[in-house]
Amino acid sequence: MNPELTPSRSRLALGPLGRFMYDARALSIWDRDTATLPFPYRRLRKRYRAFAREYIAPHALKADADPYSIDVRDLFIKSASRGFQTELLPQPLGTMKFSSLLRSFLLGPVLKAEEFCAACGGLGLSLLAHELGMAPLFVCGDSRAVLRWMWRIYREIKRGEPAIAAFAITEPDAGSDMEETVGAASARLSCRGRKVAGGWRLSGRKCFISDGAVARWVTLFAAPEGRGLESWTCYLLDKSMQGFSVGRTERKMGQRAADASELILEDVFVPDKRVIGPVGAGWAINRNVLNFSRPVVGAIAMGIARGAFEHSVRFCNENRLGNRLLVDFQDVQLALADMMTKLSAMRGLVWQAVRYRFPFQAAGSMAKVFCSDTAWEVCNQAMELLGDHGYLHSQSVEKAARDVRLTQIYEGTNQINRLAIVESQLGAEFKPSYLRETDAP
Repeated sequence: MNPELTPSRSRLALGPLGRFMYDARALSIWDRDTATLPFPYRRLRKRYRAFAREYIAPHALKADADPYSIDVRDLFIKSASRGFQTELLPQPLGTMKFSSLLRSFLLGPVLKAEEFCAACGGLGLSLLAHELGMAPLFVCGDSRAVLRWMWRIYREIKRGEPAIAAFAITEPDAGSDMEETVGAASARLSCRGRKVAGGWRLSGRKCFISDGAVARWVTLFAAPEGRGLESWTCYLLDKSMQGFSVGRTERKMGQRAADASELILEDVFVPDKRVIGPVGAGWAINRNVLNFSRPVVGAIAMGIARGAFEHSVRFCNENRLGNRLLVDFQDVQLALADMMTKLSAMRGLVWQAVRYRFPFQAAGSMAKVFCSDTAWEVCNQAMELLGDHGYLHSQSVEKAARDVRLTQIYEGTNQINRLAIVESQLGAEFKPSYLRETDAP
């Protein structure tokens, strides 16, 4: 390459104004993107990355090989001591900056998801799943749930307790049915509630519950006996309740460091005061939780893919083929440029989704679908770049490929999310025949 033709040298031929308008600084995309954020979020993104590098990344490979090698509750306490587990409420109730209320509730969570999961998809999910468990208390629209329960849990966390929350909707015979309107109509529910004096008796099972084994609190959804999802109700349970136990913990292909466990309810009594939102409002609460959580899943996928990309860059900068560094080969440069472009496109869509003050169904689902599918492509490109080394656990790239695959499945499979995009825009972009008939005079 002729040095005189590089951007940094060629800009010197311009006048002062021309040089000012020609940005040829040697800055990473991460630094450039961070500079576009409002100041509080710039600082926050740097704090998330520093925490992930110090406390998550060093344990990533070991926790993937042996999930019991690290106590997630200790990691949770370290994260909470920095205010990272109480960010759904503004100060003084929580640790969200009050200015966030004027922008987006979700910009902070997606920044955190990317940084934590760039270090480790499994450990990142373990820390992020707590906010998913807390979300029904926040989005149900009942101030009593916030002041009575959410604030109580946050006080426990601020005292240094591992008061982790989990979100429980999936059942053995109803997975993505719980996240899609058409499937929900015929979902086979096994977790049921029976009204008794002063409360409810819940029985049944939930499965694949992130942090199910380590959570103290669980927001759990169940329908009254003989009713369907239209009567679904949200309840707040804690592990001390009689008849509430943890079943098996799943052995998974990816995100192994994140616990996914079965919850067993055997005639568990839940007082009326622990019903979250109105009785029968569980389906609406669940759908709105997904609106908030799906952009975060997009950020999780993006973070995992970014981690794979960063490993690839290091490998190509340090390893040779013959007498040339891998990064000197044009084919390698083309692959790295393609991966970087995909990462920037993912980040752009996620950041766009959270620019809306309140996320809506299409925006969340589009971010989740595009990012998880594209992240899978990036992780596979990373494995190809590393060749035989890509299959080695020590290189972290094969772990990223396993970890990212799950993002195409949870929070509704990507097929379900595509249907959710269409459903969200019915009457706007999409007008099927049955809607046209209702418009007829």
